[in-house]
Amino acid sequence: MIELDKVVTCTYKMYVNGDNGSEELMEEATKNKPLIYCHGEHMMLPKFEEAMAGKNIGDAFDFRIAYTDAYGEYDEKGVLELDKRMFYNGDGEFDEERVFVGNIVPMNTTDGQIVNAQVIEITDDKVTIDLNHPLAGEDLHFVGQILDIRDADSKELEAIRHPHKCGHCKGHCDDCNSECTSKGNCH
Repeated sequence: MIELDKVVTCTYKMYVNGDNGSEELMEEATKNKPLIYCHGEHMMLPKFEEAMAGKNIGDAFDFRIAYTDAYGEYDEKGVLELDKRMFYNGDGEFDEERVFVGNIVPMNTTDGQIVNAQVIEITDDKVTIDLNHPLAGEDLHFVGQILDIRDADSKELEAIRHPHKCGHCKGHCDDCNSECTSKGNCH
């Protein structure tokens, strides 16, 4: 049964509202590429986990999450027009490889946080970005089936609860407070 610290494997199709009251398939996890998450560890939307709780292997599911409980309302203030020079590379040229319409680019906030922004328009001197989550303002509809449920092991829980933050290492270090050498080796 799905409960705290169970690793859940499932298939699903996620739909959003389309034109004329229809639904549009937005995302899919298949048997070959299922969704795997650890329940209760904040890896999924809270309402998603709430809807999945108590289900068993083989159970089908079909539930909706209102936009207010998913990624919130779409905020027009999240659309910003920025000077194109902010997107120049180290050679002093516009970074066309990374900055193009539709691409997601990392941006630093004034307080140092990194947020993802979608490029929505590029002109001769401006780049317009959208800081809203791509699913902001969308009601979500999930339909799927539970394939497997198992206990999370201690290493999995440790990696989820105390991820290594240095950015140099591919995995998790034994000591969360360790520092990495310039070669990327943790000690």
